[in-house]
Order: sequence, then structure tokens, then C-alpha cells
Amino acid sequence: MQSHEIDYKIIGHDVQLVEVELDPGETVIAEAGAMLYMEDGIEFTARMGDGSNPNAGFFDKLLSAGSRLITGESLFLTHFTNKGWGKKHVAFAAPYPGTIIPMNLTALGGRIIVQRDAFLCAAMGTKISITFSKKLGAGFFGGEGFILQQLQGDGNAFIHAGGTVIERELNNEVLKVDTGCIVGFEPTVDYSIEQAGGLRSMVFGGEGIFLATLRGTGKVWLQSMPIRKLIRELSPAGGNTRKEGRPGLLDSLLER
Repeated sequence: MQSHEIDYKIIGHDVQLVEVELDPGETVIAEAGAMLYMEDGIEFTARMGDGSNPNAGFFDKLLSAGSRLITGESLFLTHFTNKGWGKKHVAFAAPYPGTIIPMNLTALGGRIIVQRDAFLCAAMGTKISITFSKKLGAGFFGGEGFILQQLQGDGNAFIHAGGTVIERELNNEVLKVDTGCIVGFEPTVDYSIEQAGGLRSMVFGGEGIFLATLRGTGKVWLQSMPIRKLIRELSPAGGNTRKEGRPGLLDSLLER
């Protein structure tokens, strides 16, 4: 199915939202609960599946919905359609502080691979499915697991990430990344998990035992603060709690 042509603008800095402009009859699909506001004339409905295959039967829709449960997402996607006159707007917000990344799938060869909770919304016609890392080690040590999302189509899709997003273009290069900081990559890039270094580095280096390795040619997107890392650091047992609660040597001397 050819994707609907949607216009958009991204608003905000720390906690961004994307406002999508729909012509009459156009539809955008989004994760359940992502909608921030919509203008009168837009109607929405929750459906199993992304609607990219209008001829899909009940079994195909059930299979698609089941794959979303595997990735930890909602069973349903919400479809927003402009049923009114003239252009209408609907906005979707990222669920946590970070950045929204617009993806022109046509310019990216029609397919990208993203972490399983990165998808926010997309033009109707975008196919959302799951894919698996070919490396077993990525499943055990990759931080995000080996279950990834695949976005296919010829329209605009939007993904979100924590903190600042860095886009890198690899040219037959190798890039080693903290596990969990990968947002997405083109299918031409190989993804695996490798040992971080020697025994001393693994135990005392503070970077973990394993690093994600991206190898090949193509674009990759990285996030500076994955949501799981943010939650860990803000938790009562997080490292920042110890830094704030424990005085340093100079503080102890001044208190005397």
C-alpha cells in the first residue's frame, strides 16, 4: 500500500511533540496513548494491525497484533483520519524527555530497524513488524534484547529517543556503543554484541562487560540517555543518589 503523504512540524526541545497535518481522507497511525490533541473533524479508531495491507484477514491481523505483544507494545494501533473539510491537525507527544526523529522511508531505502519501543507514529501505509538480531549474543547481552522493530514503506515515520540523538554515517566502519543507546540503523549495518575489553576493564571500567558493535555502511541513530538508564539513575538505589547523599572529604572537613 502506498503511504499517505502527510506534512508535519516538530515542536519543543526537551519533551518534543510532532504535529501532523492531514488533508481530507488522510490517515496517520500512532501508538496507543500518544495523541496530545486533535482538531475537530479528525476521527480515531483502535485497530489490530497497521492497516498497510487492506486485504489482510483476521488471522493476519491477529498475527500482527501478537508480534506487537512480543515487543512489549499495546495490542492495538490508533488510526487518526481527517473526516472533515480542509486541512486538520493532530499532535503526538513523546512519552519521556528526549527527541523525535522524522524518518523519510523512501530516502532510507524503504526500510529501517529500530529498538522495540522507539516507534511513535507514521503515515498510513507504513508496515510495522518485528525482526530478530542474527547474533544470539545480542539477545542475552544487548540491553534491549534481540527483538527489534522494522518499519517499511515510502512515507514519513517518526521515532523517539531519550536525551540527545546523534546521527552517524558509517562508511565500511566499526562503531562500538553502550548497549541500550542504539535507537535505529539501516539494514545494511550489522549489529552484534562483543566483549568490552580485558578483565580489568570489564570489572573496573564502568562501561559494562559488553558493548554493542555496529559494523558496515549506512546510517545509525544513537541516544544519549535511554529511558531504562534514566530510571536506574533516578531510582533510590541509583548511582546519583549515592553522589548526593555522601559528603566528600572537603565537605566533611568544613562541617567540623
